[in-house]
Amino acid sequence: MLNQASHVLKSVFGFDQFRESQQAIIANVLNQQNTLAIMPTGGGKSLCYQIPGIVFEGLTVVISPLISLMQDQVRQLNELAVPTCMLNSSLSKDDYQDNVNAIEQQKVKLLFLAPETVLQNSILGLLGRVNVACIAIDEAHCISEWGHDFRPEYRQLNQLLERFPSAVCIALTATATPRVREDIKRQLHIAQSSEYIASFDRPNLYIEVLPKDNPYQQAKTFIEQHPEQSGIIYCQSRSGVDDLTAKLQHDGYSALAYHAGLNNVKRSDYQERFIRDDVQIIVATIAFGMGINKPDVRYVLHYDLPKNIEGYYQQIGRAGRDGLDADCLLLFGYGDTGKVRFFIEQMSNEQEKRLANMHLNQMLALAETEECRRLPLLQYFGEKELPEKCHKCDNCTNQPKDKSDLTVSAQKFLSCVYRTGERFGASHIIDVLRGSNAEKVLQNQHNMLSTYNIGNEFTKKQWMTLSRQMIQKGLLRQDEQFGGLKLTQQAGEILKGNAPFFALLQQPVGQSHSSGKTFSKPGDAGLMQILKAQRKQLADAANLPPYAVFADRTLNEMAYFLPQNAQNLLRIHGVGQGKLDKYGERFLALIADYCQQHDLQEVTNEQPATSVSPTKSSQSSMGAKSLAIVHAFEAGQSIGQLAEQGKVKPATIINHLYRYVQQGNTLTIPEQVLEVRQLSQASIEQVMAAFNEHGEERLKPIYDSLNGILTYEQLHLLRIYYLNSVPKN
Repeated sequence: MLNQASHVLKSVFGFDQFRESQQAIIANVLNQQNTLAIMPTGGGKSLCYQIPGIVFEGLTVVISPLISLMQDQVRQLNELAVPTCMLNSSLSKDDYQDNVNAIEQQKVKLLFLAPETVLQNSILGLLGRVNVACIAIDEAHCISEWGHDFRPEYRQLNQLLERFPSAVCIALTATATPRVREDIKRQLHIAQSSEYIASFDRPNLYIEVLPKDNPYQQAKTFIEQHPEQSGIIYCQSRSGVDDLTAKLQHDGYSALAYHAGLNNVKRSDYQERFIRDDVQIIVATIAFGMGINKPDVRYVLHYDLPKNIEGYYQQIGRAGRDGLDADCLLLFGYGDTGKVRFFIEQMSNEQEKRLANMHLNQMLALAETEECRRLPLLQYFGEKELPEKCHKCDNCTNQPKDKSDLTVSAQKFLSCVYRTGERFGASHIIDVLRGSNAEKVLQNQHNMLSTYNIGNEFTKKQWMTLSRQMIQKGLLRQDEQFGGLKLTQQAGEILKGNAPFFALLQQPVGQSHSSGKTFSKPGDAGLMQILKAQRKQLADAANLPPYAVFADRTLNEMAYFLPQNAQNLLRIHGVGQGKLDKYGERFLALIADYCQQHDLQEVTNEQPATSVSPTKSSQSSMGAKSLAIVHAFEAGQSIGQLAEQGKVKPATIINHLYRYVQQGNTLTIPEQVLEVRQLSQASIEQVMAAFNEHGEERLKPIYDSLNGILTYEQLHLLRIYYLNSVPKN
């Protein structure tokens, strides 16, 4: 059966090999073993039930929480010639009945249902009349009341397994702590040996946190680093979403709002427009994203602080699902912390309130850490093998921040935890240290302790920051049920004075970084533009999102390897027999025509497609739009004029010019680049020297070396001037 699965992987989906854990998970399901698959968002979870669903003789029932997610998967599978349908309220009466008839006639391989639908008597009766071979439960963390998104209807799904005992079950999620995983296995009768945990790490995501300082300007700077790319911005409230969207639209950005306050028609329309690349930016509350399978989201910006790590992880997981680089930026302000705590205080259940506060503190630990951002993220999900440095977060790539020796302060805090009986949370410990007369302090006679009123060197906020860092560094552990802090063996070394404690109490204000890199082997940009236009045309005609035709990675490989026949096109990632039959002839014709026009040859030896002639190939890899901008600029038009004509931001024009000189071309009027007011020749020479020393790939080292005397826009322009001045080989 596994050989069959490998054949389906290539012939249907166009992939040459399984990703991490996929093969073992699929083999376990095919061997009729109930299975729990924990895989990161974008890690290929859906193939773990789609492939068995195609291989099995009977019907695979997929439990999915959102209609939008069902619609997306049904469209994609039908596009791959896999007979798939759904039953939900979005269907007309006739379409619903047609789907029921197809299921009864055993013409359907995969059926998508919501958890509240599947246990209805009519649906159970329908499933009882066919051979149910497999039950797949997506977003399985919703089963557990310890999960961040518990749904009572998910808790009842074990009844489905009892109703169909011969069907194998696979439960899948991207966000599950060890406690949640144990709950899922208990509920669904999954053996310990059938739990598969892929790494929660998403190495293609660059993770960054910046102190919130003029957030709208920070957001615009971040967006400008991703011209003409899809992105999601998350805000805490509906009003925040509406305000930010209105500002972006006023400034000419392609943006729409999405939150629960909009009616269903608008939400559905806005989501579709984003998926179809008709709008570039969605500004949303957490109501948006769970049902989005758009693979080419290149950035996620958190305008406000998420409430917990699970939500944050799930939201950044919307970026880079195609495996290509994407950027995730969190703007962190302590004012946001107060807003979250206010909502927590409105909870009536004390246990829920304690849990929410603990989750918030874990999120704050991630935002405040001076170490690798992935450490608290991966620790949260119980991952054991942790990297010292990931080289894909701001703390690992920027200059180390100066830490303070806080050993004495740590000793005060740890001693107070010990003297209060290791039963209280951080807030109470800090009240004791700062000499509070709070009722709880006096009732427990903690005002009589030697640690009472010895900690006034820090504010309560600073002490809270310190306490979170001590938890993160393993000096303290927090009880999940009651929130009390307990000392670890490591804490004893600090208390005895055998080990120092260094930490960071205040983050410096920084500048945003962009990963910048998308493809390891970038294809010809001119051809990419032609292939994308064809993809969009085909997708619109078929009422599909563009990625359902071909993913960006697939088009890039076409534009890089330049396949000239059907056999070589099949070697491209994401091209299976079904896609070849449907689209192969059209795309091969476009590639052949482009190669003939630009004197390009098919790549068969891993050499870049544009290595024929440096000058000619670098220009041919520019799109027609980019070349038109370059020629207009050389003819005397300013950056401002070109931006106004194209109805884009000046940064977009600058980016086109930068790409042109970056590829080895020379601008014939370099003086026009210097539209930088009040810059002396000495300043320009200073910047050129900085580029010589640090290189031109990243501007932050240049900005820092010049102590911020020039803006990033000025540096963008001077980088073009610098590259234009570099002698060409």
